[in-house]
Amino acid sequence: MSNRNQQQNKQAARERLRAERERQAKKDKTKRQFLVGVGIVAVLAAAAGIGVAVTNATNGSKNSKVSSEDWEAAAKKTTFTQPANTTGDKGTTVLIGKKDAKDTLEVFEDMRCPICSQFEQNTGETIRGDLKNGKYKAEFRMGAFLDRNPMIKGSGSRNALSALGAALNVSTDAFLDYKKALYSEKNHPKEDDDAFSDDAKLLDIAQEVPALKGNAKFKKDVEDGTFDKWALAMSDAFDKVVGQGKDITGTPGFKLDGKVLSLGPNKAIVTPDQFGGLVDEVLKKK
Repeated sequence: MSNRNQQQNKQAARERLRAERERQAKKDKTKRQFLVGVGIVAVLAAAAGIGVAVTNATNGSKNSKVSSEDWEAAAKKTTFTQPANTTGDKGTTVLIGKKDAKDTLEVFEDMRCPICSQFEQNTGETIRGDLKNGKYKAEFRMGAFLDRNPMIKGSGSRNALSALGAALNVSTDAFLDYKKALYSEKNHPKEDDDAFSDDAKLLDIAQEVPALKGNAKFKKDVEDGTFDKWALAMSDAFDKVVGQGKDITGTPGFKLDGKVLSLGPNKAIVTPDQFGGLVDEVLKKK
């Protein structure tokens, strides 16, 4: 065999090996996401409130700019400010969609939740399309239980929720677009990384949202913690309806007209087909 043919065969073998490694890497990533999903969905009863089981690899929160206790103490000292586009007690009702939509979807999320991030990446556009088409209205119920979990304690969930309040104060579209940006694969940290406790991180991500890019009022509200106390109120309202023994036991969670959307115990809804199938099943029975 000539040297040229030998070189070509070696090159072909290297290409086949590279392709196989890429396929295996994708399989490994999918497996890791599934295992994280199972860990996150399982809810624990904790003395401090609601806790969530995470993967065994979690050894505690990293990159916390402000501890959970210090963030809460500081927030309680601020003046309560209710964002625009909210209603209900202390502005804890965030309802988005066409007023004449007959059905209401409730969405339960925590901004540090990795499965919420996966859901947004895969199915967020489905919800936004359904809102635009009037299929249902959506009430967003945001919690911060991951901040209190002793294994990954921090302040990122509440700090990001406060920043979402600042976005909601701009418009409902800004809220949805900012939530999408925070949950994106590029921006969302692992569950043991408290990156969202850093205002600079939140403001940097906000530059991806046209309505927030260069928005001085939004920037000031985030840096001043204008909606920190509102974030506490949202979290408190969430804790009353999510947890062990309740209809919704983890995040992401969904109800449509009061009916829980579920694939079964410890099975997270992630894909558009999973979500859409459950929604259509409820609507057909009406």
